[in-house]
Amino acid sequence: MFPSRKWFYPGMHVKRWIALLIIGFMALSLACAMALAWVYRNVDFVQPFSEPVQAATLQFIPHPYREILVGSVGLFLTILAIWKLSASLMEVVVTPSQGERLVDRVYARRILNTGPKIVTIGGGTGQAVLLRGLKEYTNNLTAIVTVVDDGGSSGRLRREFGALPPGDVRQCIGALAVAEPLMTRMLNYRFDKGDGLEGHSLGNLMMLAMADLTGNFESGIRELSRVLAVRGQILPSTLESVKLCAELEDGRTISGESVVGTADSAITRVYLDRQHPMAFSEASQAILEADYIILAPGSLYTSLLPNLLVPEISQAVAESKALKLYVCNVATEPGETTHYGVEEHLAALKQHAPSGVCNLVLANDQTSVQSANGSYELVELPAEQREIDGLPVIAADVIDLEVPYQHSAPKLAQAVMHVYSDYRASKRDRRRAEPEALKVS
Repeated sequence: MFPSRKWFYPGMHVKRWIALLIIGFMALSLACAMALAWVYRNVDFVQPFSEPVQAATLQFIPHPYREILVGSVGLFLTILAIWKLSASLMEVVVTPSQGERLVDRVYARRILNTGPKIVTIGGGTGQAVLLRGLKEYTNNLTAIVTVVDDGGSSGRLRREFGALPPGDVRQCIGALAVAEPLMTRMLNYRFDKGDGLEGHSLGNLMMLAMADLTGNFESGIRELSRVLAVRGQILPSTLESVKLCAELEDGRTISGESVVGTADSAITRVYLDRQHPMAFSEASQAILEADYIILAPGSLYTSLLPNLLVPEISQAVAESKALKLYVCNVATEPGETTHYGVEEHLAALKQHAPSGVCNLVLANDQTSVQSANGSYELVELPAEQREIDGLPVIAADVIDLEVPYQHSAPKLAQAVMHVYSDYRASKRDRRRAEPEALKVS
């Protein structure tokens, strides 16, 4: 149902085939007219219907006026069809290409637009990797991102301008842009010198400028996404300025996403400094309308869970009728998830979110590679363990062999869409089985 995106582009020769098509239609129409005329004149059983036939063929209008009338109607319909066809094609052609081929653009408009509505929840690099793969399967993508980042360029802009941190939004825009990976490189470009510029990424400054031009953060995201031909939409989980806090195993309490991410003691619980921040309404609505919700890989405590700590977001996920998949990280993060296996990741998710936020778990089973970075270790999934606390665990090779502590975008997207395809097939089988069960009873 969801094949890989490999296309064969033969020579098109469009004009000759259109001309041949027109000639074929003319020959077919002439043949039909000749056959009808012969039947009308020679077959006896048609005679009782001669009056309706005469009326339908405009016999009451003298020559050559009937030909002029029929020809005028045909000419009008032909012009209308050409006009509408041209408008439909031009809608695709006049879109800024950003280096994309026309055939790819037609595919994106006509095929990917009919794909499933997928919502991903998370932030950081993991969510961007997932989106980079998923955009090859559907245009109906919504990325819901966290707004707790307070380190680096995002943190400086947050403190100096009072803006919501743009870093996670920037990564999603880069992943969903048509001209990716060039666009990703440009958005992630960091100035290494310059008074006030040093350390800032270009994408963060663009986000700040667009938010200022449009009047607010959410409109800035929308307009920058339009300018950069982003497939899908990126929405913050909340528009309120919130800070991430954590309780540590040694009894201390720390605050700030950048501090929590480098904690020197095990994290027992994270929470927001505001008890009930209001969710961004468009994010909640997208969750409720989704066909497929994916809790994206990435930093567990600082990227994924902050979204679910917004009560309306986690409640919308729990109430949604969509398939809900949790994608477990392939590697641990020092300080944040040291020595965590799949079971520990899932336990943290269950601790911080209401029941029903996921139906399935996807975990990596490729453990033959080792990270060159000694601070990372692969997340372990015990052999043959295919269920944790009642949740089915699906194992697949989703690791990037060149960067063993990250997911591979193509592998992950293929595995995620295979899960969805199987889910759709099982639903169809259940619907077909229900009438049979009723007959038997």
